[in-house]
Amino acid sequence: MTPAQRPSLILASASPRRLQLLEQIGVTPDQMIPADIDEAPRKGEAPRSLATRLAREKAEAAAKIARLKGEGGSAIVLAADTVVAVGRRILPKPELVDEAAACLRLLSGRAHKVFTGICLITPKNARRERLVETRVRFKRLSRTDFDAYLASGEWRGKAGGYAIQGKAGAFVLKLIGSPSNVVGLPLQETLNLLNGEGYPVHLHWLNSA
Repeated sequence: MTPAQRPSLILASASPRRLQLLEQIGVTPDQMIPADIDEAPRKGEAPRSLATRLAREKAEAAAKIARLKGEGGSAIVLAADTVVAVGRRILPKPELVDEAAACLRLLSGRAHKVFTGICLITPKNARRERLVETRVRFKRLSRTDFDAYLASGEWRGKAGGYAIQGKAGAFVLKLIGSPSNVVGLPLQETLNLLNGEGYPVHLHWLNSA
């Protein structure tokens, strides 16, 4: 299959970190269609269920937009959503410093889980889904850690109020599972989904040699 013969790829996100992760494995989406959905958890919804549902809703919303534009018939739509949880408590994607501070207090000195749901909608409108879990343990944060990280603003809009690929990487004592999952897109599972639906990721590697 040549690049011209492969399906087009729509990323249902405006996230620069998800775009960077795809580019890390040689994939550049043909389009980015951000999906504007309500991300609030439902009453009693478990973290893993929330990640799965939001990824699905994002993919479906982007596919609908693509179809209305007459562009969805031969495209693969890829969406993901990342949820950080301490036990069953779902942490927000804070926009206010008080929210971020509350997240850091919960994460300090303890383990938490990061779930990313991936949803892929095929050109035949079939749906493929994966849920990936990574366990992360933070060191006990000092007052200096708290104050400096909050002042950095890096936490804004990030699941759990931190970005492991940034300054908060210095807080991690232990990580079990996929590091790219914590950033926002588990690469191994994404590559498998794309290859399985006829999007030849490895072909990009050969063409870049």
